[in-house]
Amino acid sequence: MLLLGGTLLFGADAVQVPTVNLSLSAPSTPKDLVSSLNVLLVLTLLVLAPSLLLVMTSFIRLIVVFSFLRQALGTQQMPPNQLLVSLALILTFFIMEPVATKAYDTAVKPYTQKKISYEEAFEKGVAPFKSFMIKNTREKDLALFFRIRKLQNPQNYTEVPLTIAIPAFMISELKTAFEIGFLLYLPFLVIDMVVSSVLMSMGMMMLPPVMISMPFKLLIFVLVDGWNLLIGNLIASFK
Repeated sequence: MLLLGGTLLFGADAVQVPTVNLSLSAPSTPKDLVSSLNVLLVLTLLVLAPSLLLVMTSFIRLIVVFSFLRQALGTQQMPPNQLLVSLALILTFFIMEPVATKAYDTAVKPYTQKKISYEEAFEKGVAPFKSFMIKNTREKDLALFFRIRKLQNPQNYTEVPLTIAIPAFMISELKTAFEIGFLLYLPFLVIDMVVSSVLMSMGMMMLPPVMISMPFKLLIFVLVDGWNLLIGNLIASFK
């Protein structure tokens, strides 16, 4: 090993160590400027990728509903945040797979084969995600941002800019998630009220009703196969 290390360190003829040159220089031609801007844009998109995952996919509805479910069950930190976020991410990949596949086939693949330009690849790659967002966005929410921008109503989804589609999709998803969370709360709220009434009638004022109601809520949730019902209906709720 020592002999091999000495050969690698001192035998310049045996091993050629590459050098890395980092330098900044002004672009000499417009083509160089465009290439530099493209690299900057790609790096920016990579940095913003986690945020785009949150605002352009089904992740918002899933994570908010899971949080409401945990609060309704009264289980405090169970399941933990890491588990809920991981489950929401995996379900997001499952729901968005057809959209991502379409974007890859129509934009990324032709661009890597040099059949279309960068601008055309971007438009075709964004189109499936824009279609998904608009299908799951209320017209009232879209109209709100068009009214704020004082723009005319679009004829189809291709005329809706991303700067309007993304915020409209976000507030629409939040409203849908809160509606689902309200429906989740109702049966567990009934259990809390029944347990609280029974404890008061028995004169057990000092015993917290949550300690008694939580096992019953967990039992009912397991008996009705709550995770299966919840996730199945959540996935079916996306158009």
